[in-house]
Amino acid sequence: MTILSNGHQWKYSEFIDNKNYNFDKDQILTSISKEDIDDAYNTISKWEGYKTTPLITLNKLSKELNLKNIFYKDEDKRFDLKSFKALGGAYAVEKVTKGNKDIVVATATAGNHGRSVAWGARRLGLKCKIFISEFVSDARGQAMADLGADVVKVKGNYEKSLIECIKQSTENNWQIVQDVAWKDYMQVPKYTMAGYSVMMREIIDQINNEKITHIILQAGVGGMAGAMVAGIARYLNNVPVTLVVEPDSAACVLESIKTGKIEKIDIKRESLMGGMSCGEVSLVPWEILKNSVKHCISLPDDDIAKTMKLLGNSSFSDEKIIAGENSAPGVISLIASCEDQKTKQTLKLDQNSNVLVIGCEGDTDKEMYQKLINQN
Repeated sequence: MTILSNGHQWKYSEFIDNKNYNFDKDQILTSISKEDIDDAYNTISKWEGYKTTPLITLNKLSKELNLKNIFYKDEDKRFDLKSFKALGGAYAVEKVTKGNKDIVVATATAGNHGRSVAWGARRLGLKCKIFISEFVSDARGQAMADLGADVVKVKGNYEKSLIECIKQSTENNWQIVQDVAWKDYMQVPKYTMAGYSVMMREIIDQINNEKITHIILQAGVGGMAGAMVAGIARYLNNVPVTLVVEPDSAACVLESIKTGKIEKIDIKRESLMGGMSCGEVSLVPWEILKNSVKHCISLPDDDIAKTMKLLGNSSFSDEKIIAGENSAPGVISLIASCEDQKTKQTLKLDQNSNVLVIGCEGDTDKEMYQKLINQN
């Protein structure tokens, strides 16, 4: 070993098996239908500027970990937004407004979803209101304002910004385009997730007949993870081992999988993985994830900056990869799992394994990215 053998201990916080695991493709596709998934791809692939994002082989890392392939889906190259979220919010905006230019769309966001909604609104010539918490960086807020959105900063955390968004939208008759579902608000999050599933469609065309054996999916409220599982059900003939990764300070999927029902986490400290720092899994993804996730893993923030740097300086692959803080967890959880023999055996990771990890964003906050990769 060379990259990983400098005495550094890669670690995870908790690893669990799902005792209710049962991957039922038909059941999964009742939450997001084949028609929803196909419509999203057929629509988005016709947008101006659409192109498939790269699937990079982390060949140096797979050699060190003695795995066949590690595929890294590089969403830094997604439209001009540098995040997979470009696929979801903008698609949902198109679906709910149906060409009506008088509709004002609104959302609450920690960053990337709001950019997608603002971008989608600008594409269609619509007015857009974005609510952000006081913890969202000025750079992220400005990026949405630059797309023409009216950005409102709300005192308190993400949940407070969502409450304010719902309040003002109800008063002003704005159309909420949220990636989180609640009772009586399920359709828009389904559109958003259908948009995300485009990644899986692209991956199928990129893996050249290799069979994905393992897939590691980041979860915040669970939207991307649920969408990718729906993509597996729609497009793959086999069922890979599914592993959900979360910050240990906000492991709402892991805690919910433990009990078999949605558990709300009281977040005591914000994770560096800001887009994943969510206290409660959303209803639509939960219906998918509760049975189809085989394992859950949670991570501390310790290795985020190091991993971003190693991806960026071509240590893991022949290419330099610009990976934001929410892109690192898939790689970290894979390394930490391989370094723990018991976990490696549980996951059946070996020289025949083809592991898919999602590089869900690039440097969506340039200042934060530079600060992290320049840490020692």
